[in-house]
Amino acid sequence: MGRFTLPRDIYHGKGCIEELKNLKGKKAFVVVGGGSMKRQGFLQKVEDYLKEGGMEVQLFEGVEPDPSVDTVMKGAAAMREFEPDWIVALGGGSPIDAAKAMWVFYEYPDTSFEDLITPFSFPELRQKARFAAISTTSGTATEVTAFSVITDYKTGVKYPLADFNITPDVAFVDAQLVEGLPPKQVAYTGMDALTHAIEAYVSTVHDPFTDALALKAIEMVLDYLPGSFRGNMEARGQMHYAQCLAGMAFSNALLGIVHSMAHKTGAAFSTGHIPHGCANAIYLPYVIKYNAKDPTAAKRYAEIARFVGLEGMSEKALINSLCAKIDSYNVHLNIPKTLQEFGIQEQEFKEKVGHIAELAITDACTGSNPRAITPAEMEKLFTCTYYGTEVDF
Repeated sequence: MGRFTLPRDIYHGKGCIEELKNLKGKKAFVVVGGGSMKRQGFLQKVEDYLKEGGMEVQLFEGVEPDPSVDTVMKGAAAMREFEPDWIVALGGGSPIDAAKAMWVFYEYPDTSFEDLITPFSFPELRQKARFAAISTTSGTATEVTAFSVITDYKTGVKYPLADFNITPDVAFVDAQLVEGLPPKQVAYTGMDALTHAIEAYVSTVHDPFTDALALKAIEMVLDYLPGSFRGNMEARGQMHYAQCLAGMAFSNALLGIVHSMAHKTGAAFSTGHIPHGCANAIYLPYVIKYNAKDPTAAKRYAEIARFVGLEGMSEKALINSLCAKIDSYNVHLNIPKTLQEFGIQEQEFKEKVGHIAELAITDACTGSNPRAITPAEMEKLFTCTYYGTEVDF
C-alpha cells in the first residue's frame, strides 16, 4: 500500500500570506530566522494578519542556519509557556524545520531527541496545535514535506527527521517573499530543488503521483533557475513553485544518497560549513554516475533526460547528457565541482572521510537510494567528489 500526504491547503500567488487572517485560533507562536523578513516588512505583515484574525502572537526569532538541538529545545520550552494553538513558521528550511521539531517537544515534553531519529516514529501530533509554514526561499520545500533536518553541534552530525505527522497543515507559497534573495542563495536553493526532484524520481518508493510532480519540477528548474539567478522576477516566482512541486514529490517518494552525503558533511569540516544546496549540487553528478550502474536507475535517469529534451541515442548517452547539464548549471551558478575546490583541506578530508562515510550509510535517506552502497563504496564515492575523479565502480 502506498501513501501520498500533503498539507490540507496550499496558498500560492503574490500576497497570499494575507490568508493568515483566516486561520481559526486564539494564539499563534511565530518562529523566524534572521532579520531579512523583518527588514523587508514581511514579519510585521504576518503578525498583523494573525492579529487581524483575532490571535494573540508571540515571536521566537533568531533560528540559525542548520538549526541546532539546543534551539529546538529552547523554542519548545517557550511554546509550552505560551500554549499556542497555531505554530507559524516563516523562513527558509531552517526556521520551518526547527519549528516542526519544536512542535513535537511542545506536545510531548518527555520525548527525547534520540526518540525521533528513527524515521516515521513520531507520536501523534495536533493534540495542542496545528502548523502553518511560509516559505521564503526556493529550495527546501519544507513547507509541504514530512521532513525536518536538525544538527547536533556536539557531534557535527545533521539528522533528517521524517514523519508524516510533521507535514504542515497549511502552506503559503508567496513569490513576493523570494524577490529579495541574493544570487548565491538562489543558486544553492535552486540546485537543492533539482536534487530533490531527481532523487524522488529514481527513488525505490516512487509512484505515479510523485513521478509527475518530480518531472514537472525538473523541467521548471532547468527552465527558470538561470533567469532567477540573474534576477528575473517572473523566473524567480516560477522557481518558487518548482521547488514546492519537488517537495511534494520527495516528501512522498523520499530521497537518496546525495542527501545522505550532504547531511553528513555540512558541518563536518573545520575549514568551512558547506551549505546544503551547494553540497547537493557538488555530489549530484557523481551519485548519478554511481547509481546508473543499476539498470533500473539508469532507465529512469534516461527518462528524465528525454523528458527535458536532452540529446542521446542510448541510455548511457542520455545519462551523460544529464550529468553534463548539471555540470554546466554548476559552472553558470559559480558552484564548485569538487570538495577540494570548495576549500576542504586534503589532510582533514583524509582523516575524516571514513567516519563520514559510515555516518552517511546510516542516514535516513540511504534506504530509498536506487543502488545499494557499502561503507567502503561510500568512502570511494566521497573521494571522487573530493578530487573530481571518475566514478567507475
